[in-house]
Amino acid sequence: MTSDSTQTAISAQQLARTFDKTVAVAGVDLAIPPGEIYAFLGPNGAGKTTTVRMLCTLLRPTSGSARVAGFDVAEDPGRVRMNIGVALQEASLDLGQTGRELLELQARLFSLRPDVARRRIDDLIALVDIGDALDRRVKTYSGGMRRRLDLALALVHEPTLLFLDEPTTGLDPASRREVWQEVRRLNNERGLTVFLTTQYLEEADELAHRVGIIADGRIVAEGTPDELKKKVGRDVVVVRVDGDPDLAHAAVVSLPAVERVDVGGHEIRLMVSDGPAAIPQVAARLALVEGISVTEMTLRRPSLDDVFLEVTGRGMAA
Repeated sequence: MTSDSTQTAISAQQLARTFDKTVAVAGVDLAIPPGEIYAFLGPNGAGKTTTVRMLCTLLRPTSGSARVAGFDVAEDPGRVRMNIGVALQEASLDLGQTGRELLELQARLFSLRPDVARRRIDDLIALVDIGDALDRRVKTYSGGMRRRLDLALALVHEPTLLFLDEPTTGLDPASRREVWQEVRRLNNERGLTVFLTTQYLEEADELAHRVGIIADGRIVAEGTPDELKKKVGRDVVVVRVDGDPDLAHAAVVSLPAVERVDVGGHEIRLMVSDGPAAIPQVAARLALVEGISVTEMTLRRPSLDDVFLEVTGRGMAA
């Protein structure tokens, strides 16, 4: 069976999966063109991981259909696997082997000829900046270096599409940005399509051409980061307080300028139609609340975090 289309790298129509009586994915539609970085966001339990596992052929759909790299995930999973690279959240690397040994093993698993494998590994050394570490044992690698090696392993067979499942979870900010740079470079220089799941909204904002947000097994919002932010269409006033934040919430929620209030720790986030006009009203109202003092108040434009709260009604960890 051959691929029948180059119009979409990933397509899905009413893709669904149930476990006994539990609906994990309730009908997902996707149309991701070649060369796009697509970020897939959702709170815990929303169906994000189940969707990815179906697209990677690790889980068979209960109903609906999906094609990845032009091949049906249910009817031709072997062809799908030959055309995709997958780097899961936990990099399963043999710490006792060197990076080169792992790359050579991966090449053999994909039945690459020895001369092709050598050329491919040399190419990957430069592409993902493994450098002199290639001949050191993986146990000596930093977290960021292990992530780059995991990327290289996913690319040995020259896939057209790369699935990255929370690629920077647990990394420090510097290592996280190094991985971002590698993903951008792979996309820019190789035209690689990237399907990225992440718990960091900043990561999606930084990398993605488009974002899909899933909640309760369905995609509830989709678009470029800028398009999604414009849909929120309101200013955001962020207030940090000393004292009981619930008292502050109760004080400001009835103000005419305030459309929505979210509380997280000692931070209160207010959606308002006119930020500059709302700030003095909010400050005046909070000044009247006994036991509350404002330590900081800022005005900003909506972020992906605000979009996420708007369309799901909860945070990423909910």
